[in-house]
Amino acid sequence: MLTSTSKRIPVALWIWYRGGNFRGFQRQPEGPTVQEALEGALRSVGVPATVMPSGRTDRGVHARMQVVSVRLEAGDSPESLAQRVPPHLPAGLGLCLVRRPGSFHAQWSASGKEYRYRLWLGGGAPSPEWAPYSLDVAGEAGLQGRGATVTPERVAELLAMAAGTRDFIAFHEKSSPRKPRTLESATLHERGGGLYEVRLTGDGFARYQVRYVVGGALKVAAGLLPEEAWLAALETGAAMEGFKAPAHGLMLWEVRYPPGVDPFTAPERLHPPGLPLEPPFLPG
Repeated sequence: MLTSTSKRIPVALWIWYRGGNFRGFQRQPEGPTVQEALEGALRSVGVPATVMPSGRTDRGVHARMQVVSVRLEAGDSPESLAQRVPPHLPAGLGLCLVRRPGSFHAQWSASGKEYRYRLWLGGGAPSPEWAPYSLDVAGEAGLQGRGATVTPERVAELLAMAAGTRDFIAFHEKSSPRKPRTLESATLHERGGGLYEVRLTGDGFARYQVRYVVGGALKVAAGLLPEEAWLAALETGAAMEGFKAPAHGLMLWEVRYPPGVDPFTAPERLHPPGLPLEPPFLPG
């Protein structure tokens, strides 16, 4: 193990994971969790550190880009750590990059995030490779009842209404602080073969906010909730009988940092080294 000779140095780790392999990010008695696995790998290579993530993800949620802060002993280096850690990581968890930023904290330095939620809106069942990573809208029990067909056009229309700065109290757990949040964009993109992708970008998200926004839009599109209730929930925070979209379709896509603070370059963000190209990870 490396011995401390001076002040420890901060580094930023870009990791990815498939959420189905873990019980969420944060360590808990009933593992395995991403934090437990990552800290175990770090201990194996002589870094007994507690990691600080950009934010926690719940059980079943995937991450293309999760950023964590770690401190290394002065004799260590980001380059060395990037080589030593990967062999000790379990299946479904990987390391893309290790960088040494200046003044940086994975969570408090962040300026925003992008989440993506995959929906299967094509005819028939999802393809086998995407079934574990997307919501089969037509087959989802929570969206049945009126016989309405959920169309991509209607979902896109409803999502666009959610963009803006507002109190999203109707769309998140009460354990998260109640405050104005900015949803910069909420759009739907076709990925081919019946697979669609909701993209939500904002300055911050409360717990379950993405899943309730996506689920609420789907419930209205299915004819199970009037549009008036959706608009009231958005504009006034009025409670509504929403639908929390399942975790397996959700991915933390990107964590943003201001220029001069961001540890990662634009090319690295576009083409992360070491990121699998199999589902649920896709380029672009």
